[in-house]
Amino acid sequence: MIQQFFYPFLFLFLFSCAGNTGPRPVSNKIIPHEEVKLAENKSLNAEMVHFEGGTFVMGSEKGLPNERPVHPVTVKSFYLDKTPVTVGQFRKFVEATGFKTDAERFGDSGVFDYNTKGWSLLQGASWRAPLGKEPPLAEDNYPVTQVSWNDAVAYSQWAGKRLPTEAEWEYGARCGGKNSFRFSWGDQLKVTGKFKANVWQGNDINSVQGEDGFVNSSPVGYYGETSCGLTDMGGNVWNWCSDVYQPYPGNNDPFQLNDQLRVIRGGSFLFDQNGEYSYTVTGRGFNTTETSLFNTGFRCARDDK
Repeated sequence: MIQQFFYPFLFLFLFSCAGNTGPRPVSNKIIPHEEVKLAENKSLNAEMVHFEGGTFVMGSEKGLPNERPVHPVTVKSFYLDKTPVTVGQFRKFVEATGFKTDAERFGDSGVFDYNTKGWSLLQGASWRAPLGKEPPLAEDNYPVTQVSWNDAVAYSQWAGKRLPTEAEWEYGARCGGKNSFRFSWGDQLKVTGKFKANVWQGNDINSVQGEDGFVNSSPVGYYGETSCGLTDMGGNVWNWCSDVYQPYPGNNDPFQLNDQLRVIRGGSFLFDQNGEYSYTVTGRGFNTTETSLFNTGFRCARDDK
């Protein structure tokens, strides 16, 4: 069993898939919808940051139990998107391919209700309208959300890229393994009195939000770049990674491996009971491949050819 204080975090995410409509159908295919052709324009106006390969120590002995034990990992040279994929970039993908996301096919998606303090599968919620079919619609310079792992893989393949591995994500958050900061920008959520990321303010779900400038997601890059040029590597929206979620080597947690669970990294604007741990460079979470939520997006990686 996963350690007790990790459970509420999982429940917050996985509850959104339960609803009253029964379990989602699960596909083992990488792209469960239709074949997606490679984009003719591979750049898609997306800047990428290059990281030389190397070996770094992954994980933390000061974090949550699933971040342990620390262990050396070697990654090859790669590129990582400077920002999460934006609504505008995802729109180009949809317009070029006619792709329908899991949320659009199901007809609903996960939205947290700040009044009832609970998740619901909201009719009409999608990447275009992350809070439901009523306005506001998603703006092009915001991170695309309400996209499942399946959707993120489909976009990445179309763009001639892929999802980053969990190790690559952490390596990038550490600026090529060089930084030992708790967060990708430093050791504190605030620097000189200002938030460095779009995060939940307060210690419980009833805390009033907006001190950091936003209640929900924020435009990509709003809080600036890390020392190696990445943005939004903590807070704003969770990032899908390619990996099946499992305990680290040497972690004796008897977790039942499920190949439908994929790693998410970075935390989001929304409350979860792990608090600041979610925003750290080592914080880990997971969700099912078909789950779409209003606080989860992704960024792409590419091999260094």
